[in-house]
Amino acid sequence: MFNSLTEKLQGLFSSIAGKKVLTEDNISEAVKTIRLALLDADVNFGVVSQFVNSVKEKALGESVLKSIAPQQQFIKIVHDELVALMGSEEAPLELNKKPSVLMLCGLQGSGKTTTCAKLAAYIGKQEKGKKILLAACDLQRPAAVEQLKKLGRDIGVDVFSIDGDAKPVSVAKKALEKAQVEKYDVLIVDTAGRLHLDEALMKELSEMASLLTPSEVLFVANAAVGQDVVRVATEFDKGVGITGTILTMLDGSARAGAAISIRYITKKPLKFEGVGEKIGDFQLFNPKSMADRILGMGDVINLVRKAEEHFNEEEALKMEQKLRKATFTYADYLQQMGMVKKMGSLKSLLKMLPGMGALGDLDFSDKQFVQVEAIVLSMTPEEREEKVEMSHSRRKRIAKGSGVALEEVNRMVKGFTRMKQLFKNMPDLKKMKGFPGFSGLEDIKNQMKGNKWR
Repeated sequence: MFNSLTEKLQGLFSSIAGKKVLTEDNISEAVKTIRLALLDADVNFGVVSQFVNSVKEKALGESVLKSIAPQQQFIKIVHDELVALMGSEEAPLELNKKPSVLMLCGLQGSGKTTTCAKLAAYIGKQEKGKKILLAACDLQRPAAVEQLKKLGRDIGVDVFSIDGDAKPVSVAKKALEKAQVEKYDVLIVDTAGRLHLDEALMKELSEMASLLTPSEVLFVANAAVGQDVVRVATEFDKGVGITGTILTMLDGSARAGAAISIRYITKKPLKFEGVGEKIGDFQLFNPKSMADRILGMGDVINLVRKAEEHFNEEEALKMEQKLRKATFTYADYLQQMGMVKKMGSLKSLLKMLPGMGALGDLDFSDKQFVQVEAIVLSMTPEEREEKVEMSHSRRKRIAKGSGVALEEVNRMVKGFTRMKQLFKNMPDLKKMKGFPGFSGLEDIKNQMKGNKWR
C-alpha cells in the first residue's frame, strides 16, 4: 500500500544515519524530502504542510540525547507526528443502545455492501451472543440486495429486505421496526451510493438518518481513490454528519494518501480498515499500527492480536516449556502450523514482522508450509513423537508418502533438530524485558487487556 512512501522515508532515515547531530540545515533538507514523498503518496496538501511544519518544529526543539543517535530521534519524531495526525488512539464503536443502529454511506464502488458483512462478522466475533440484523437499503445498484443476502448467509447473520418497488427509507423504517420488535442488539444499514455526489443521494441519506437516529454514521472510503475521497468525506459529513470512517482496499498498490489525510480534514476518527477481500480481513484502525507500516516497521500490534485470537495462553505456556526442554515434537510442530495457518498466509504474517517490510515484495510461498505439513503427516505416530530413530529407510518412505524428494525430508529433519537446539539455548524472554522490542510487545499486550474491541 505505502511501498513507495516507505522506501523514500527509509532512504531519508538512512541518509541521516551518517549525521552526528541534528542541525537546522540537515533537518530542513529532511523535511523537504518528507514533503515531496507525502505529496507523491497523494496526501492532501494542507495536511502535508501541517505535518512537515510540526516535524521541523519538534526536531529543532528536540534536546540531543547522547544515548540515542540523531537518526533514531528523527524517526521517533516522524512516527509520533504520524500517529497524532491519524488520531493517536483507537476509536471503538458506540453500541450503547438497543438496537444500536450503524448506518454505512459512501460512493458507489467503495465496498459498502461487503463492509456491512465484515462489520457484522467482526461485532459477532468480539461480542459473542449479540443479535445482529443487516438491512438491504441499497436499491440503486443492481444485485446489491442479493449480494448482501448471500454475505449474510455466509456469516450466519439475518438480512432484512423488501421485494418489489420499495423505497430505501421505507425499507429502513421496516428494518428498524423488526429490530425493535425482535430485540436485535445491532442493526447495520447498507445504503445506496452513486458514482458522484448528487443532491438526491444526500437527501435520501439525510431522511434515513433522521428516521434511524443511528449511533454511528460510518463513511466507507476506498483508499485507492486518493485525495478526492477526502473531499467526498467532507461533503458526506456536511450532509449526513458522519461519526467516523472505514478505509477499504488498503491491501492494494494504491498510494493511499487518504489514510493519512482523512482524519485531519474531517476531524472524525478512522474506525476500521479493510485489508483484504475475505470477510475476516477487517480490523480496528490503530494509528500506531498504521504509522509503523508507513515507516516500514512491520505491524506488531495486529500480529499480536492475531496470535491472541488463535493461540490459547495455557497451551502457549506448555509449548514454551517444551521448547526450552527440547521436548518439542513433530506432532507439536504440526499443531502449531495449523494455528499459524488460521492467522493468514505466511507471506502476510512475515510482512507484519519488524524489518521484513524492507525486503520489498517478499518471495515466500505457502507451498513450503504445505510441503512440511505433508512430510509430517506421512510420519507414523511414533515418528511424530520422536519415539523411534528417523532412519534412512523411514525417511525414504516418508518422502514417497508426501510426494517430495528425499533431500527435502533430510532438510526438514535437520532444520527441526537445529530449531530445537536454538530454542533450548535461547535466553529467558522475561529477563530480556529491557531490550528493544520486547518491552514494546509487553506494552502492546497490556494496552489490549480489557479492550473488548481489540
